[in-house]
Amino acid sequence: MGTDELRRHLYNWDMASSKDWRPLYPFCTRHIDLDGHRMHYIDEGQDAPGAPLLFVHGNPTWSFYWRNFVRELRSENRCVAVDHLGCGFSDKPQDYDYCLRTHADNLKTVIEELDLNNVTLLAHDWGGAIGMLAATEMPERFSRFVLFNTGAFPPPRVPWRIASCRIPVLGTFGMRGLNSFAAAAQVMASNSPGGLDPAVLAGLILPYDSWANRVAIDAFVGDIPLTKKHRTHAVLEKLESDLSQFANHPFQFIWGMKDWCFTPACLEQFLTHIPNADVERLENAGHWVIEDEPERCASIVREFLAKNSLTSAANATS
Repeated sequence: MGTDELRRHLYNWDMASSKDWRPLYPFCTRHIDLDGHRMHYIDEGQDAPGAPLLFVHGNPTWSFYWRNFVRELRSENRCVAVDHLGCGFSDKPQDYDYCLRTHADNLKTVIEELDLNNVTLLAHDWGGAIGMLAATEMPERFSRFVLFNTGAFPPPRVPWRIASCRIPVLGTFGMRGLNSFAAAAQVMASNSPGGLDPAVLAGLILPYDSWANRVAIDAFVGDIPLTKKHRTHAVLEKLESDLSQFANHPFQFIWGMKDWCFTPACLEQFLTHIPNADVERLENAGHWVIEDEPERCASIVREFLAKNSLTSAANATS
């Protein structure tokens, strides 16, 4: 990515006003209280006949990332998409323990509060680790899984673009002061020719408009374990050891093969634990795979849900 390309994409984003992104996200906002902090989520299609779909985002996105799936599937399935604390429309407390363990516990609270059962997890980026950690600790509530470019194990490698954000003082200043992480992701995370639509870019970056509102972006990067001494390394090791309990569940991987962060090697590592999973490798998609190939991703998910009906999913947990 060249400087001129980044500048051009950021200019296009600036040209999209707040009203341009809003029609893309026509959902009712809801909140759950977590020890005095409001966690935002959307809950569409509550009367739909299908089993609930739980959408879990990563960094630096929010529930807006899942907007197209929710709009398309809410007539058939209850669709719940969360914003982690510090992200999206959730509260962004400045003195909070933002880490994998806490995010997973918050997600478990949402699942219990909404009494979600026969859940199909759809997760991306950090959402995969968060969602799978919740699933391994309440497996009776989960039936099917769809994972997009993510990980649920200690990172086999940390790209220099990520590691450089961990430089003391400078890393935090860049991510929170200059919005370098979220802004650069608009270009680096997509492999879409010509870049994403300005209204989409505006929606993706909307909640991260100040130093205070970027607190979780910084914390997510800081939670990546670069060594075994990092507290999250042990959590990820345990999570990886627990993945095999879902080896016989309906499982779908949809992978953007141009992703420089969660590379195809991450997919192969998953398959050592879930060898019978269905796999779709999208050769021209990047990290934001559902932004790069939305129609194809939606088709794959629909086929997966149809092939693994509510009955077969329920049987998988018995």
